Amino acid sequence: MQQFEYKLLEDDTYCIMMYTGDEEHVSVPDIFLGRPVTVLFDCLFREHTELRSVDIPDSVTDIGEFAFDRCVNLHQLRLPKNLTNIWQYAFVRSGLKEVVLPEKVGNIMPFTFKDCRQLKRVVCNPGLKKIYGYAFQGCSALEKVEHAEETEISPEAFESAVLNG
Repeated sequence: MQQFEYKLLEDDTYCIMMYTGDEEHVSVPDIFLGRPVTVLFDCLFREHTELRSVDIPDSVTDIGEFAFDRCVNLHQLRLPKNLTNIWQYAFVRSGLKEVVLPEKVGNIMPFTFKDCRQLKRVVCNPGLKKIYGYAFQGCSALEKVEHAEETEISPEAFESAVLNG
């Protein structure tokens, strides 16, 4: 059974603060008490190794630090179209194999995908402004990162990653 704990934010939307459950497939709710869910808080799914897929609704604009830390079996994740901010370490040590960043994500912060050892492909939106240093540190299976020519890439963005394509 999946259960969430919520916090009402100043903008009258909700942040999911905590998840308890042991489901392999989780659907994050888009509405709580008639208001949209916009934030997945820090460490929300941390160390939930049973997770295989998570469906995040389009109402979510922010994914916090360490939200999917050590979700080693998480292979399927559809990021919401209104997602704007993915904070540092959000997917660190997760089992993601491919990531497609939605249009509104402006930056890939440092260490966002650190040590995602199964990550092979990342598709950035054309409006992505910057990939910060160490964003893909330790992504040893990384083969391809598709991005616009205008995207600024820190020299350390792929530190310890091996790009094969």
